[in-house]
Amino acid sequence: MTPGNEFDPQGQPELFSALLTPHRSLSSAGFLVLMIFVTLISFAAGMAALLMGAWPVFGFFGLDVLAIYWAFKINFRDARASEEIRVTPSELWVRRISHRGHVMEFVLNPLWVQLDQQIHAEYGVEKLYLLSRGRRVSIGSFLGPDEKASFAKALAAALQAARRGPTYNPI
Repeated sequence: MTPGNEFDPQGQPELFSALLTPHRSLSSAGFLVLMIFVTLISFAAGMAALLMGAWPVFGFFGLDVLAIYWAFKINFRDARASEEIRVTPSELWVRRISHRGHVMEFVLNPLWVQLDQQIHAEYGVEKLYLLSRGRRVSIGSFLGPDEKASFAKALAAALQAARRGPTYNPI
């Protein structure tokens, strides 16, 4: 509450906050080293083929380098996607940013939200969904099964805390 006794949603305590991003194990410096290595190997193999008289093979080795470069660039572009999830006592906010920069936001009431998990017997948690009033929002699609299970546990605890309501200490 503000001094004017108006509702202030920004003043609510944040019960849970997570920024989910796809995991990429190759840094940009590692990508540069890998591309130099692939280029040198392809050039050496192409030169060997050229010296043996198979000159068209040299061009195909160059195409292989371009195909690998293109595949990694697409992979790095997809890594720009993210999901931000915040829970306060009065709202659950999901903000999804695609790799192209498109933003989708969902604001749900944590009192009505159910966390649904699709669990495979062998692999673990496959999908996570937020269900609320006929709406089904997929979350954490780029997390692994163990990460999804851990995330679901933390989010479920935050939703339970939101259902209990805010605790105020008058002191």
